[in-house]
Amino acid sequence: MDKRLSSLTEAVADIQDGATVMIGGFGGSGAPIELIHALIDRFLETGSPKGLTVINNNAGNGHVGIAAMIEQGMVKKMICSFPRSADPTVFTERYLAGEIELELVPQGTLAERIRAGGAGIPGFFTPTSVGTDLAEGKPVQQFDGRDYVMERWLKADHALIKAEQGDALGNLTYRMAARNFSPLMATAAEKVVVQVTKAVEPGAIDPEVIVTPGIFVDAIVEVANPAQEEELNRAGAHHP
Repeated sequence: MDKRLSSLTEAVADIQDGATVMIGGFGGSGAPIELIHALIDRFLETGSPKGLTVINNNAGNGHVGIAAMIEQGMVKKMICSFPRSADPTVFTERYLAGEIELELVPQGTLAERIRAGGAGIPGFFTPTSVGTDLAEGKPVQQFDGRDYVMERWLKADHALIKAEQGDALGNLTYRMAARNFSPLMATAAEKVVVQVTKAVEPGAIDPEVIVTPGIFVDAIVEVANPAQEEELNRAGAHHP
């Protein structure tokens, strides 16, 4: 039952070509930078994984994290709400060149599609996007005199998320806004790998403050001093 791993390399070893990967984070808040960079390093060494579908709120900033994955040609498709944020150069260039696909999803709908995937709900109705290009081709139904568009769940082969504390059984807490999409993603992926700032023994976390129970988590790896995407970008960092 001990879910602790000794290295980031081991943590990302199972992700295969063509996989769908949920990655936590709202911009840099809660982004598992070290796990992402370990996956890039594996790709540069082996040529795999490639052809990935990535689900995240954003499409990356600067030349680190998800942007670096896109820059290396690992990502076939982004499913996100904000493909253009602070420094979206990498995604924008690849998209305009036809080298990456985009499925644009309103932010609340993105969260609910992930939640629905974790809850086993294959579809739901929302008024968001009715009458817009985003609703084109989707079923529309009227409830109480108002039109609603049907959206499908989102599920993934893998989730890479970041937590503040994690015990050996995989129980997690998060740091403030860094929580964002991660608890939902942990329920909606077949294999969930977490980088934690502090790994602790079972019983060290008050059960009342656990956000993600260990039943949803497959592996944790401790990263004691995680990088922050915004700080890396201010420093002009590139990965690799």
